[in-house]
Amino acid sequence: MKGWGEKNKYFHANFLCFKGGKVMFEKDSLVPYVVEQTSKGERSYDIFSRLLKDRIIFLGEDVNPTSASLVIAQLLFLESEDPDKEIFLYINSPGGSITDGMGIVDTMNYIKCPVTTICVGLAASFGAVLLANGEKGKRFATPNSEILIHQPLIGGGQGGGISGQATEIKIHADHLIKAREKLNKLLSEKTGQPIEQIEKDTERDHYMSAQEALEYGLIDGIMDKRI
Repeated sequence: MKGWGEKNKYFHANFLCFKGGKVMFEKDSLVPYVVEQTSKGERSYDIFSRLLKDRIIFLGEDVNPTSASLVIAQLLFLESEDPDKEIFLYINSPGGSITDGMGIVDTMNYIKCPVTTICVGLAASFGAVLLANGEKGKRFATPNSEILIHQPLIGGGQGGGISGQATEIKIHADHLIKAREKLNKLLSEKTGQPIEQIEKDTERDHYMSAQEALEYGLIDGIMDKRI
């Protein structure tokens, strides 16, 4: 990145997070920031804002209402800046909420910008779905990444454990089955695998190395050097 100053510092920040429907603060989170030299003097950015200037979005946590909203907002912002320029979505996520994740998927498909997806570390559960949903030919994983696909889990971002009357449990079970069918269809479309194979492989946790994910059709290449 050209024009950066030599300073590279860290600051302690209080971050908003949502737990149990309440707004809470995570104190003393260590976030790096950089100081850039401009014609108007020095300007400082937290590292994620600086990466956004280069059209890089980083998902480094589970998929939840807050993280999904941030990714969606960044996708929409970058499209408004330049609707034809590529966006890079780096993923290191254990997955999470299907509902929130589908919001990201729909936004990726909605915007005009091609979205390159890159797994660095782990793309599990819905993280793998986001990875596969990148622009065809532009889905990558670093050599030591792990990818995991499986069926939706009760309590896995779908509102916690289920309890109540039998009719209520059946409603939740039917919804979970529909979610599984939707995800299997999406993975089949994105990987080229028959739906029967996807159903078999997602019956239990199915781990893949970067090479195995490439052979499976979930990614298009292994990225060991910047392109």
